[in-house]
Amino acid sequence: MADCIFCKIAAGEIPSKKAYEDDQILAFYDLDPQAPVHILIIPKEHISSANELTEENGPLLGHIFAAAAKLAKELGLEKGYRIVNNCGEDGGQTVRHLHFHLLGGRSMEWPPG
Repeated sequence: MADCIFCKIAAGEIPSKKAYEDDQILAFYDLDPQAPVHILIIPKEHISSANELTEENGPLLGHIFAAAAKLAKELGLEKGYRIVNNCGEDGGQTVRHLHFHLLGGRSMEWPPG
C-alpha cells in the first residue's frame, strides 16, 4: 500500500534498525520503546489489521510467532516477554498494518508491583 509507513519500511524506503528479516516478515526496533526490548514484527504483505486475517494466514502467523520466540531467545528474554497486537482504533492500533510488539527486558506483570 503506497501510503503505509510499515510497507515503506518493509520495502527499504524508510530506514529502520532491523532485528530480523526474511522473505515474509521484518522485525525492527520501535522508535518509542515501552520496555528495554521493544521490537515490532510485521508481515511484508500489507494486511491492515487482525480483523482481516483468515485461516489461510495461519502459516504466516505461525512464522511470525516462531520468529518472535527466536528473537526473544537471542535477546536473552529467558525470564519472559510479552507479544501484543492492537486491533482497530479502540484497541489502540495507530498504524493500519498488522504488527506485533515484542516487549521484554523487565517484568511485564500487570498491575506493576
